[in-house]
Amino acid sequence: MASKPQIKIPATYMRGGTSKGVFFRLQDLPEAAQQPGAVRDAVLMRVIGSPDPYGKQTDGMGGATSSTSKTVIVSKSAQPGHDVDYLFGQVSIDKPFVDWSGNCGNLSSAVGPFAIENGLVDADKVPDNGVCEVRIWQANIGKTIVNKVTMVNGSVQETGDFELDGVTFAAAEVPVEFMDPSADGESMFPTGHLVDDLEVPGIGTLKATLINAGIPTIFLNAEEIGYDGTELQEAINSDADALQRFETIRAHGAVKMGLIDDVAEAASRQHTPKVAFVAPPKSYTASSGKRVKESEVDLLVRAMSMGKLHHAMMGTAAVAIGTAAAIPGTTVNLAAGGNDRTMVNFGHPSGTLQVGAECKLVNGQWTAIKAIMSRSARVLMEGQVRIPGDVL
Repeated sequence: MASKPQIKIPATYMRGGTSKGVFFRLQDLPEAAQQPGAVRDAVLMRVIGSPDPYGKQTDGMGGATSSTSKTVIVSKSAQPGHDVDYLFGQVSIDKPFVDWSGNCGNLSSAVGPFAIENGLVDADKVPDNGVCEVRIWQANIGKTIVNKVTMVNGSVQETGDFELDGVTFAAAEVPVEFMDPSADGESMFPTGHLVDDLEVPGIGTLKATLINAGIPTIFLNAEEIGYDGTELQEAINSDADALQRFETIRAHGAVKMGLIDDVAEAASRQHTPKVAFVAPPKSYTASSGKRVKESEVDLLVRAMSMGKLHHAMMGTAAVAIGTAAAIPGTTVNLAAGGNDRTMVNFGHPSGTLQVGAECKLVNGQWTAIKAIMSRSARVLMEGQVRIPGDVL
């Protein structure tokens, strides 16, 4: 029986922040994949090389980590006051599904550069030299993101001297603003409390801040779960019991946040919520060998992504960190010393990251106006990605 030949799909492989993903213009996807559904999911999984029971994604573009198993679809925006719509798909490595429940903050920094270079931003808005402000509608969560992209001689400036811990080489800085990052129509603290007693069968009752800003996140105190906040990936990712405990905590936290009705549903919602643990400042050696001094950071944060400890920090989780740090009384704010602040510098496994947030109390409810951080982005490869024709 003859097999169908491969099909070619125009695509760009990009790094954004500490993540990598395959970017598509919506119009370039096969017609059947231009709409949400099973065909689109099947196409994106095959591009990335999932599901892969070996956990390597050898037969696809994925890098076998949560940071590199990502896809992005960009199109001209139908939203007033926006340039492009951005849809993010987190592809499971070993299971057959794409999680559309949240955003990727790191890849958010690459959307503006991609959109400009692919003709999705109106030409009269793009200067030959200067800064192009790209207003992005994040379609997964219905929020606005702003990229400030430097232009030189009519092209996106990708090279530069901006250094980002977790990325080996310097590149051009892309300031990113996440506007109104809390969930629409919902309290930023879904339980109504800045700190909850989270009861987890078999583990105990943990003090936790449950926040929906940037991405739904559960913040725990490191000491309560047996850590000091200086851990690197190997300390947790090589411990199967620890990974299972984090997943159990995540599932029960998701129920308490109202994201799911039953803990069994967490298995099909791997991308959200995130679990992170925080600790007061301590000196430690980052994964690169760089020494992070206690005096250089306000607190330490480690975060889980898709079942593993992240090698640096997810951009959306950084938004949650900055927002929670700005609100007195949260676990994050208390770990940072409990002071009022609009900017926080935290230590993560690869080094440090600074993020700012503006929050205000309105009618007794906290709301986030915006969160700000800088990332960098760069095209790694562009052309056509191929997948077997029998996927369609």
